[in-house]
Amino acid sequence: VQLQASGGGLVQTGGSLRLSCAASGITFSVNDFGWHRQAPGEQRELVAVISSSGSTDVRDSLKGRFTISRDNAKSTVYMQMDSVKPEDTAVYFCTSGRYYSNGYYAPNYWGKGTLVTVSS
Repeated sequence: VQLQASGGGLVQTGGSLRLSCAASGITFSVNDFGWHRQAPGEQRELVAVISSSGSTDVRDSLKGRFTISRDNAKSTVYMQMDSVKPEDTAVYFCTSGRYYSNGYYAPNYWGKGTLVTVSS
């Protein structure tokens, strides 16, 4: 399984960025996916999840700014980041895993991260 994240970079406060995660080695359409991030000196945290059926969940503090989506034809998961803030600076990782009906997400595979830096 390979999960290749891309789209990170330097963005100004208030700007937008779209991250992509291209998956291979799995049957994309039946898998759930997540985006996580780890800021410097902080623990890794789950940012957003999307199920195989397209149901989504975004971390409460990021709702309204971050959106997760998927394109099964391209085997790619996206995360649209709008109105970014300096505290969004982190390495962002995508994962494939299982999203349970109780809202719990268990990642199975991790990709290499992509760095997002938000300048003030």
